[in-house]
Amino acid sequence: MEYIVEKIGMSRTITVPSQAVTLLRVLETKVCEVNEGTAIVAYNSGKKMNKSIEGQQKKYSLSSEFNRLATMQVANTEAGDLDLTPLVEAKVLRSTFTTKGRGFSGAMKRWNFSGGPASHGHRFGRRTGSIGMAEWPGRVMKGKKMPGQYGNVQNSVKNAIVSFDAENNIIAVSGSVSGANGALGRVKVAK
Repeated sequence: MEYIVEKIGMSRTITVPSQAVTLLRVLETKVCEVNEGTAIVAYNSGKKMNKSIEGQQKKYSLSSEFNRLATMQVANTEAGDLDLTPLVEAKVLRSTFTTKGRGFSGAMKRWNFSGGPASHGHRFGRRTGSIGMAEWPGRVMKGKKMPGQYGNVQNSVKNAIVSFDAENNIIAVSGSVSGANGALGRVKVAK
């Protein structure tokens, strides 16, 4: 079963020893149509509105706040509010978020290269260094670790559930989850 969640941020448990947890809030989601376990769901994200969204809202008789649609696996057998009961028994979640984008980054930041000596007289600094071979094969190999776009990619990680607050729809998972605070992502019940 999948759920659309918002990353609230990180915190710690008050147990001894304490444990680092990430807080995820399950968004209010309406199931519009169910077809063999896969469903079209609507949720609220920003203020985006256009004719196609208005048409979908009219088709599924949704209120104006539900302005995004997605396809995912749900526990529901018919349209209505999303069923959260699988989260109560769940032990492990697979979280999928988009990592923070860091733009065009150098090799030291992107690949954790050590760089050259920084002492007096050196000009190496934070450069990449040698990238190819001399005579054979006489080219730079594909997939070489070089400067370039870093971050802003989808990343999945498995986390154990520490607690689930059914009243406020907040899940506390152990460890960290990719992405910025306030970012939307998906969680899937793994166990």
